[in-house]
Amino acid sequence: MKKLDWYILRQYISTFVFAILLLTFITVVIDTSEHSDDFVKSGLSTWQIIMQYHVGFVPRMITLLFPLFIFISVIFFTSRLAGRTEIVAILASGISFNRFLRPYWIGSIFFALVLWLSFRYVTPLANQVFSTFQNRYIDEPVFSSDYKANTIHFRNDSTHYGQVSYFDTASKRGSGFVLQEIKNHQLKQNIRSESLIWDTSGKRQRWKLESVTIRDFDSLGERVRQLPDTFIQLNFKPYEFKKGQYTKDVLKTPELQELIRKEKLRGAENINDLIVERHRRDATPVSIVLLTMMGVAVSSRKVRGGSGLHLAMGIVLAALFILTDRFSTIFSTKSSFPPMLAAWTPNIVFLFVTLYLFKKAPK
Repeated sequence: MKKLDWYILRQYISTFVFAILLLTFITVVIDTSEHSDDFVKSGLSTWQIIMQYHVGFVPRMITLLFPLFIFISVIFFTSRLAGRTEIVAILASGISFNRFLRPYWIGSIFFALVLWLSFRYVTPLANQVFSTFQNRYIDEPVFSSDYKANTIHFRNDSTHYGQVSYFDTASKRGSGFVLQEIKNHQLKQNIRSESLIWDTSGKRQRWKLESVTIRDFDSLGERVRQLPDTFIQLNFKPYEFKKGQYTKDVLKTPELQELIRKEKLRGAENINDLIVERHRRDATPVSIVLLTMMGVAVSSRKVRGGSGLHLAMGIVLAALFILTDRFSTIFSTKSSFPPMLAAWTPNIVFLFVTLYLFKKAPK
């Protein structure tokens, strides 16, 4: 790292930090004014609102707009370098354009790692704070932790299939439970119970069945047993019955991967949104490196119009990037477009755009 590298890297980091802090301040002011009535109705103090809402809202917004403001920041400070003829002087001194890009690579990889770690462990915690407040005071005027699910079909493992007619996540109690064991296309066991209860009284949490009827089938025929209650191990927990609009956002990446694995095992439908979210947590950090290089290619040439023209081009490209991302996501969640491809499509498309712009960049 030479003085030139540190100079460009400082410009990169300081411009981005200033831009994201300024945007965060403006966003918080606008959002607070829009939800002022909800805040008043909640009856919470200012400090409680900050801790229960803004502590989740601010990281959520920063993560959402992180790639966009990386792109705009790169265009802004690189355009200023070009406008002051600093890039011309750097290239004229014998430094190649590829060598000039070294601090951009370092800075973009650093920010990509920050965002990747945030997606895995930090942002889900912020989303959990935000979604709890949203569900309690904004989406539902009267808070209720109840969630009642009807007629749930599931696959517990490769041989066990079941159904719960009704389940309440508040009381962690269900009814109309059926579990069947099927091997080689033959029914081996059928378990029915009137109640399914999540039991936490013992050393380990497990499911309890009440008023149980067990039917075993073998070569000798059918054998029936009736029990007042029994315990059973199932491959899910009560909270997994609750599927809200924030489910995929509040799970850390390892938890999201485990949920996807279980949903596939159970034969659940419409899980493309979960899979897209999982792959996007890897694809979005990579897009930071891509957008940084594209921003340099757009703004490194000194042109008439200066930063204004460069920023206008950047905003257009950013809008196209976002549109590509939205369309690919919709095609995946609403049709048969592969989820992994949907998450990576914007990066693939704009990789070719970046390569084209690099051909046009000054060398």
